[in-house]
Amino acid sequence: MNGFKYDELVQQALISVVRDVLKDVSKNGLPGNHHFYIRFRTDHPKTKIPKFLKERHPEEVMIVIQYQYWNLDVREKYFSVDLSFNGVRENLIIPYSALTAFVDPSVKFALQFTPSFNDGDDDTPSFRPKDNTSDEKSSDDDGKIISFDSFRKK
Repeated sequence: MNGFKYDELVQQALISVVRDVLKDVSKNGLPGNHHFYIRFRTDHPKTKIPKFLKERHPEEVMIVIQYQYWNLDVREKYFSVDLSFNGVRENLIIPYSALTAFVDPSVKFALQFTPSFNDGDDDTPSFRPKDNTSDEKSSDDDGKIISFDSFRKK
C-alpha cells in the first residue's frame, strides 16, 4: 500500500472552498466588503489569458475580483471571468490546478496552493470562448504548509 496523499487531499478540499465561494459570487455577487486576490500560474497549460498578460507575467500573476468583473462562470475544474485591462474587457480561463493563492483581505482569510501541471483529463476548455485578444499593454514557499494563525483575528 502506498499510503494516503494527504497533501493532495487537503489541497482538493481547499480548492472546493474556493469553488464554492466563487459559485456563490457568480449567483449573488460579492457581499459587503468581500473581494478576492487570486494568484495563479500563467504558464499552466490549461490557463487561457490574453497574450499581452502572458508576456508581462510569464509565470504568475494576481488578479482582483472586486468592482469590475463580468461573466464569472464557475465549473468543476476551472473558472472563467472577464476583467478590464486598460478599458478593454478580456476573458481569462483559470484552472484550479493553476492556483497559488486565494485571499479575501476583507476578513483576513488566505489559502496557498501548490499548482499541479499534471492535472490529467479535465473539462477546462482548450480555447478562449470570447476572442478579445489585444496587443495593448497594461500596467517561496513550497506551498505545502498552510497556516491560518496569521490571518485569525486575536
